[in-house]
Formats: sequence, C-alpha cells, structure tokens
Amino acid sequence: MIIITATLSFETQADRDRAVAATADVQRATRDEEPGCLAYCFAADPVEPTHVQVYELWDDADRLAAHFDHRNYAQMVDVLRTSGGFVASDNRLYAVADRGPVYDGTGAFRREAVADGVS
Repeated sequence: MIIITATLSFETQADRDRAVAATADVQRATRDEEPGCLAYCFAADPVEPTHVQVYELWDDADRLAAHFDHRNYAQMVDVLRTSGGFVASDNRLYAVADRGPVYDGTGAFRREAVADGVS
C-alpha cells in the first residue's frame, strides 16, 4: 500500500479556496475512474489559511505509476497551475503495510501494531 501526503501552499486563503473548489471534479474522477485509488483528497487546512493538505492512498506502485500517466493527473496539474496563487508543494511518499485499525475493541490504541520499532 502506498500513501502520498503533501502540503500545497498558496499566496492567499482565497487562492487556496479557489484551488480546492476547482479540483473537486478531478478528485472525484480520480477516485471513481482509476483502479487502485483508495483515497484522493485535497482539503483546506483549518489552521493554515494558505495551505491545502493532500492525502492519497493507492493499492500498489503499478497503479500509482498509471495515475501519473492518466488524464486526471494532467488535469490536476493544469488546474493547480492555472487557479492562481500556487506557491509550492512539499510532498512525501510512504510504502506501508496495513496493520489494521488504530484502536482495539475497547477504544485503546493498539501499540502492538507498531511495536517493531516503527516510529
């Protein structure tokens, strides 16, 4: 499983809000049309008024690679370039194993799920 996170920075809150609204259709298309896309969300950061937080979840590297060749990705790049005020993107990719839910049946954090030294 692959997780991508990013912070997109914009000049103003209005620029950020315009970009979030302008990308909604592409976000839905990516979720609906691209095999292996489990989550794809660009959300306004509630604390930093000029930031968008991005979260993507993909089945595997092949499906993620296909995304970068898909028209949805090209459209997303175009929307971000033309929506106005885009400053920068800081993004990370993580290859992970699904270790189940965060909490056990009693609502307690499942520390054993990360007991092998993952920090």
